[in-house]
Amino acid sequence: MQQQHFIIHKPYGYLSQFINNQTKRKNKKLLGELDDFPTGTMAIGRLDEDSEGLLFLTTDGKMSEQVRSQQVEKEYWVQLDGEITAAALQQLQQGIELSHRGKKYTTLPCKATAIETPKLLARTQKIRDARHGPTSWASITLVEGKFRQVRKMTAAVGFPTLRLIRVRIGDILLGDLPAGAVVAVDDFF
Repeated sequence: MQQQHFIIHKPYGYLSQFINNQTKRKNKKLLGELDDFPTGTMAIGRLDEDSEGLLFLTTDGKMSEQVRSQQVEKEYWVQLDGEITAAALQQLQQGIELSHRGKKYTTLPCKATAIETPKLLARTQKIRDARHGPTSWASITLVEGKFRQVRKMTAAVGFPTLRLIRVRIGDILLGDLPAGAVVAVDDFF
């Protein structure tokens, strides 16, 4: 059976899964609502419900392992609460001590730079308005991706994430792919 691969622009408000296994809230939006995917399709990595951007789907488990490896960079654009400082960017670049499920770990060094406000479509859910103070944007490029890692990293240096968009995985760019769009591809690399 031939493996199938897809690139999607995960919209805000969707879970990166096909089955809702939550018992409390059964009205969640799932990736399967975006297209008619073949049986066995899985997301490679995840973007949380509040995050948007580039996501790979595949029917090939080996491909999933390859994309999630530390050989493949993942780039995120993040809108931050406040004007990001050079000191905070340097902290991000060097690695941040975080915890997950009670265990502490230090993130690997990453690329982190301030960027101009990108030209993006407005998000369906309003973030906030200017009366609540300034915001800024940064590009953060990782080779790992633990549970809500980018959000935890920016909060740890004093600049909580307001909006998070994955714009690149390896050499594949999100570009102008509209939210909710799905593209079938032969391969990712």
